[in-house]
Amino acid sequence: MSAIKFTEDHEWIRVEGDVGTVGITDFAQNQLGDVVFVELPAVGRRVTKGGDAAVVESVKAASEVYAPVTGEVIEINQAIVDEPAKVNAEPMAGAWFFKVRLANPSELDGMMDEAGYAAFVDGQH
Repeated sequence: MSAIKFTEDHEWIRVEGDVGTVGITDFAQNQLGDVVFVELPAVGRRVTKGGDAAVVESVKAASEVYAPVTGEVIEINQAIVDEPAKVNAEPMAGAWFFKVRLANPSELDGMMDEAGYAAFVDGQH
């Protein structure tokens, strides 16, 4: 069973075993507007929870994508580098950013579930 968790910076992580797939939420892509460029971390790079991991640029702004957990990047989604608009079209599915091998699964404990994230977003309006 894969669980999906959310950060206050609008990243999501879907965990299966010791691997987490990371992306940005629908709310985040909506706030950004049309995504025109994505820069992903190198495979093999170690990322730290809360640290910069990727960059997404839209017609409005450039934004950092933070690592929701500490670990090693084991795969990137080249499809969104080649076609950044996928981030707007399917942020919670095909437009994931990178996969990371979790160094410390307990880092997931403080994150929000889907209902908690929805309430957090509602509170920002």
